Amino acid sequence: MAEKRETKSQVSDSRLTDPRALRAYAHPTRMRLVGLLRREGPLTATRAAEFTGESVASCSYHLRMLAKYGLVGQAGGGQGREKPWQATAAYTSWPEYSEDPAVSDATAALSIAVADIFHERMTRAIASRGQLPREWQEAQEFGDSQLYLTSEEMAALREQIRALLRPYDERADDPALRPEGARLVEFLRIAYTFPDQLQEQRGDAP
Repeated sequence: MAEKRETKSQVSDSRLTDPRALRAYAHPTRMRLVGLLRREGPLTATRAAEFTGESVASCSYHLRMLAKYGLVGQAGGGQGREKPWQATAAYTSWPEYSEDPAVSDATAALSIAVADIFHERMTRAIASRGQLPREWQEAQEFGDSQLYLTSEEMAALREQIRALLRPYDERADDPALRPEGARLVEFLRIAYTFPDQLQEQRGDAP
């Protein structure tokens, strides 16, 4: 998932390839906890419960499950549920393609779970948009483009967009780099082959 908070103890990317780890991560509470730790830094299960609205017992359980697959780790200090946890990587990624059916199925399930979270957050953002100052409402974007591309062009366009966003990455870790008035913005990068076209090519369209 794209949420980022990198510390010196973190690697840049935690890449999941084990189907068990992929399915373990495909849980909304667990993905939310990892994102929370990246944004807010080390947190105890008690503090995580305050942020998420989950029970302390639930957060403690999910944090232990995440630790089992190396997605979070203990930050040191505290005891029991008051031990602070931290994210172990700035990003979580998984294969775009795998010849292993178990990995392929697990990555699809995880990607769908992430898409559900994006949809929920986007819906809340649209519903509350009217509470923002005019300049923020006008700066937001909600639209799409349907393009005819080769797979090579699609991959190249993806890299160009990533390059445009990269100069802003350091602001996530260092508040001193954020200009006055900056807010946390979620910029979604989603590109896929148009599903209706696939149906037409197979002759499945109604």
